[in-house]
Amino acid sequence: MSNGTLYLIPTPIGNLEDITFRAVRLLQEADLILAEDTRTSAPLLKHFGIDKRVFSHHQHNEHKASSEIIKFLKGGQNVALISDAGTPGISDPGFYLVREALKEEIQVYCLPGATAFVPALVQSGLPTDQFVFEGFLPPKKGRQTKLQLLAHEERTIVLYESPHRLLKTLAEFIEVFGANRQASVSREISKLYEETVRGSLKEIKSHFEDHVLKGEFVICLAGAEKVKRKQKYKQENETEND
Repeated sequence: MSNGTLYLIPTPIGNLEDITFRAVRLLQEADLILAEDTRTSAPLLKHFGIDKRVFSHHQHNEHKASSEIIKFLKGGQNVALISDAGTPGISDPGFYLVREALKEEIQVYCLPGATAFVPALVQSGLPTDQFVFEGFLPPKKGRQTKLQLLAHEERTIVLYESPHRLLKTLAEFIEVFGANRQASVSREISKLYEETVRGSLKEIKSHFEDHVLKGEFVICLAGAEKVKRKQKYKQENETEND
C-alpha cells in the first residue's frame, strides 16, 4: 500500500471568498482534517459543506499527535492540515508534522493561499524585493537582543504583533530604530475594518494611541540601509539648495 499525502491548506484570514477552489476540493476529499482549533474551523467547514473527521492539532499536542498522524498517512490516507486562519506553519503549528512526514518519505504539498504578511508587505509602500519575516518577537527573554540585531537589518522587516502589545512594541521600536524610521502597520487584513497606517514610527504610534486596538497586526519596517540612503539623499539636496 502506498503512503497517503499531507496537504497544508491555507484558510481565509477574514473574507471567506479568499479560499481557493482547490483548497475546498482537497478538504472535501481528505480522509482526515487536522485543525488548530476545531471550534474555530467548524463554521468554515460547514460554510463550504465539508463533513469530515476533524481532529485537533495545535502547539500543545503537535509532538504527541504527529506519530499517530504519520500512521494514518503510512496507511494510505490523505490528511489535510489547517490552522485557525492563514497558512499552516507560518506562526502556526505545522513545521514539526511536515518534518516528520518528510522523514518517512511521505509526500507533502502546501497550497498557495491566504497569509497576513504578504498583503501587508505589498501594500506597505516599502521595498519588497528583499525582506525578512520575523513573525512574533520573543515576549521577554532575548527580545532586546533580537531588536539590537534588527537595528542593523538592511532589508524590509516584517513582524506580527498582538493588539495588547502593539503600543509597547512601537515604543520599543522608536527607542531602537529611531522615531523617524518609516513603517507601515496593517490590521484586520481581508476583514470589514481593514486598515493600514503608513508613516514614521512616531506618527503611527500617535495614531494608534487614539484608536481602539483590535485585531491582528502586521508591522513592516524600512531596512536600516534604506533609511541611511534616504537621509543621505536629503542631506545632499539640502546642501545643493544652500
